[in-house]
Amino acid sequence: MIFIPTLFISMFITIVLIPIFKGLAVRVNVMDVPNKRKVHSCPMPKSGGIAMALGALVPIFFWVPATEFVRAVLIGAGIVVLFGLIDDVRNLRWKTKLAGQCAAALVVILYGGVKIKSLGILLPYDVLMPDWFAIPFTLIAIVGVTNAINLSDGLDGLAGGISLLIFICIGCLAYCGDNIVIALLSVAIVGAILGFLRFNTYPAVLFMGDAGSQLLGFLSVTFSLALTQGNTSFTPLLPLILLGFPVLDTLTVMYERLAGGRSLFVADKNHFHHKLIRLGLYHTEAVLVIYIFQAFLVTFAFVFRFYSEWFFLIFYMIFSACILSGFFVAKKSGWKFKRYDFVDKIIKGRLRILKEKNILIKVSSRLVEVGVPSLLLFTCFLPASMPIYFSFFSMALLVLLLVTLCIKKEWMGTVLRLILYPLIPIVIYWGETDMVAWMNDKLVVPYNLFFGFLFLFVILTLKFTRRRNGFKSTPMDFLILFIALAVPNFPDEQIQSYHMGLMAAKIIVFFFSYEVLIGELRVKLNRLVLTTILALMIISVKAML
Repeated sequence: MIFIPTLFISMFITIVLIPIFKGLAVRVNVMDVPNKRKVHSCPMPKSGGIAMALGALVPIFFWVPATEFVRAVLIGAGIVVLFGLIDDVRNLRWKTKLAGQCAAALVVILYGGVKIKSLGILLPYDVLMPDWFAIPFTLIAIVGVTNAINLSDGLDGLAGGISLLIFICIGCLAYCGDNIVIALLSVAIVGAILGFLRFNTYPAVLFMGDAGSQLLGFLSVTFSLALTQGNTSFTPLLPLILLGFPVLDTLTVMYERLAGGRSLFVADKNHFHHKLIRLGLYHTEAVLVIYIFQAFLVTFAFVFRFYSEWFFLIFYMIFSACILSGFFVAKKSGWKFKRYDFVDKIIKGRLRILKEKNILIKVSSRLVEVGVPSLLLFTCFLPASMPIYFSFFSMALLVLLLVTLCIKKEWMGTVLRLILYPLIPIVIYWGETDMVAWMNDKLVVPYNLFFGFLFLFVILTLKFTRRRNGFKSTPMDFLILFIALAVPNFPDEQIQSYHMGLMAAKIIVFFFSYEVLIGELRVKLNRLVLTTILALMIISVKAML
């Protein structure tokens, strides 16, 4: 199945490119400097967007058919990224940025054929709108959502997390609707965002910049419109729900600026995430709350994707009214989130005692150190057969590992990640789709349960570690759980038939576990290197036989 290689190749390339572009951004001073309307306290490189764009482009170039729609999307995305990069370097005027966004939108409208022609039963007799109205209407929609995602990029991981959930839903909808082109495009973007979020969740080490946020906004609205307009059974109001939260945020901010007699284009701190922080939430808590809202919306959109347009419109109006009235009442009454002593003092206090005595960390870290590599080695024996080219691939990775071991040991942590990121999905996929005969149900059940057992101790290790640097628990954990648990269980036989949930959960547990393990071991990676060598040798021999 081409979706899994697309996902992990885009993620892998993005992860590799981000440190390169981060260093380049520092050298040429492409930095986001703190000011009174921003929440970060030190300059941040704004180079994540170009890394995401290139990371997604590679699998798209190899596997997505070059239709007029795809060419239009790539040209439009290129325009958005180019203007975004110039803006990140030189701070363009709003008129120039708007011109670039309009040019990109017109490419996908006039060349790619993306137009809002139908509003379903909202119009009498399902009438189609004429081009003289549909083209400017679509132009406003694309430019508006592009800016909405751009403006939502105000906290670490926020715009990336919102976009990730949107593209996951678009990909699932496209797959269920047999639109393989949009499904592949969405999967490529999901992989790039996942790679970026590894560096952007709180505390972030770089930002995506306007190049990244405008790219995600432009692609999300373009894909959702292309998917729901034309010959499709999906309601044309699906984009309203998918993109509704950042759009509501932007419209609310614009209204407040107009009401206050301020310019629409002067930034302020009145976005929903700013308001949540003023209500007493911490940075990560505000991000998590918005993730939950967005996850609710995309799940709702998928489950009710065939319902009427009036149903969607009424739901969105009720949802928007609840959000706006909640903020209004909280502001008028001076209400704040309460910090309960039971949580902050009793529960956290006792956990802090256990952490200071190093009781749990000693046990959990030891179990993780032994359990994670052992589980990977066992998993390597599960594929009954593998393509011969995996033998050459494994040997190439083995040579890379040995050369690093001999020449540059300080690079070992990075090289291990570069090897394990592609190796783990390959082993899991072939082990699930072509399992050896001796792995019967009596062995499969404890094998699957061991992933949950291991994940529990990984979480304990992460919570009680004394490390100050490296991989930490962030709001991205919620996104990981949503992908692993919610997406595979969407009520559609096409999604469930590939056991995607089980594979995704196992891959995520391995990735999460190795990140924690590499961080805990610091530079003492010899045993981890040895088990990785054994895993590569097993795969090489299996593929050869």
